[in-house]
Amino acid sequence: MDQKVLREAYAAFPSGVVALCALVDGEPVGMAASSFVAVSIEPPLVAFCVQHTSTTWPRLAGLARIGVSVLGESHDRAARTLAARTGNRFEGVTTEVTEAGSVFVGDSSAWLDCSVQDQVTAGDHDIVVLRVHALHAVPGVEPLVFHGSAFRKLRQLTSD
Repeated sequence: MDQKVLREAYAAFPSGVVALCALVDGEPVGMAASSFVAVSIEPPLVAFCVQHTSTTWPRLAGLARIGVSVLGESHDRAARTLAARTGNRFEGVTTEVTEAGSVFVGDSSAWLDCSVQDQVTAGDHDIVVLRVHALHAVPGVEPLVFHGSAFRKLRQLTSD
């Protein structure tokens, strides 16, 4: 199958963007993901997909807690920074840290304090299921959307 055409087809589906972050040896480590999904209410589970080539996920995978921040429309720069392969991923990003080591991005629409429940190999990615231990939601923060290989903002349609 033509990988370029497949990527274009996948890019036709809009998704939200999350930051997955935690302290590693006292320093924040994080990554962005647009393959995030709610899985279960009871027990509270969410999931995301990560490429096998990720150098960040192996640093986070074994930690007791990982902070998941649902990024808002003001986080387009933070999402790019957190997705970068080089440089300081937290440059210009406001964060809060829990005692357990979860790192959250400020002004996000939701924070989920999670641990890894399961990890399943799926092609060139792993599907990571996270258990939610605590959360905080901020209604009214509009989401950052990834669509067509670009970050976008939602706009409400007006009725005619």
